[in-house]
Amino acid sequence: MEDFRLKVFAAVARNQSFTRAAAELSLSQPAVTKQIKNLEDLLGARLFDRKGNTILTTPEGAVVLRYANEIFTLYQGIQFELGAMRDQLSGEFRLGASTTIAQYLISPVLASFHEKFPQIQLSLLNGNSEIIENSVLSKSISLGIVEGKRHHPGLKYVDFTSDELVLVTNSKSQFARKSQVNLSDLATMPLVLRERGSGTLEVLESALKEQNVKLSSLPVIMHLGSTESIKSFLENSNSVSFVSIRAIQKEIAYGELTILPINGFRIMRKFSFIHLLGQPDGVSTTFMRFAMRQYNKK
Repeated sequence: MEDFRLKVFAAVARNQSFTRAAAELSLSQPAVTKQIKNLEDLLGARLFDRKGNTILTTPEGAVVLRYANEIFTLYQGIQFELGAMRDQLSGEFRLGASTTIAQYLISPVLASFHEKFPQIQLSLLNGNSEIIENSVLSKSISLGIVEGKRHHPGLKYVDFTSDELVLVTNSKSQFARKSQVNLSDLATMPLVLRERGSGTLEVLESALKEQNVKLSSLPVIMHLGSTESIKSFLENSNSVSFVSIRAIQKEIAYGELTILPINGFRIMRKFSFIHLLGQPDGVSTTFMRFAMRQYNKK
């Protein structure tokens, strides 16, 4: 039902690459190029500029992308409401989740949701919390799930479930022999942490600040872009990190990583759904209710 040229255009803009857009859409690169050329001819505007190996939207392209996302949302609303009238929900659902949530939390919910609503086409964008918030604001996704603080006045944050960040180390490291540590001990422990823009890092920094500890005063040896890369680093070093307890269940069970409890200090956080202010679309509302029921059962 959607204009295929707009769908191709949005894929190129999202991927900043004709090649990656072609792979996403299962098209040849010449076919993608042709669709973009046809759209540019129709609109009488150049939509993309090339900077090195990256494709960026022109100012005209940015306007088209904004309206294209609104058109996709309207099409989704049509499909949802017609499906609801037939008791058969359908349409496209574009979800975004920050890295920890995407890797360790949401996959079972997506599987159950797909089983219950097979006519809904699911897609998941994975990125840090900042990326997910910006994607909701730009309407490139319908709903996001993030960790960390609430940033944008243009977004509605709805509590989903809770999580705990714990201090962990390699079970064979010099620190693993400690049954408990003090917060002051962090000054002597090499730390490997998530990157800037990560909700995990933001929550950690805020919790330490409440205890009058500056992250900049601690011996941070490296910032890495995912929890998986942090776990791999820990397995091969005498260092420590703060990660979601949900992310290390297997490693704890197999004795590969050890949790180091900190005397009098715990870091609890909320995972939140985010959508634009106002009433979310029907599929997003359905998914939020479904996910909350799933986790309330646990």
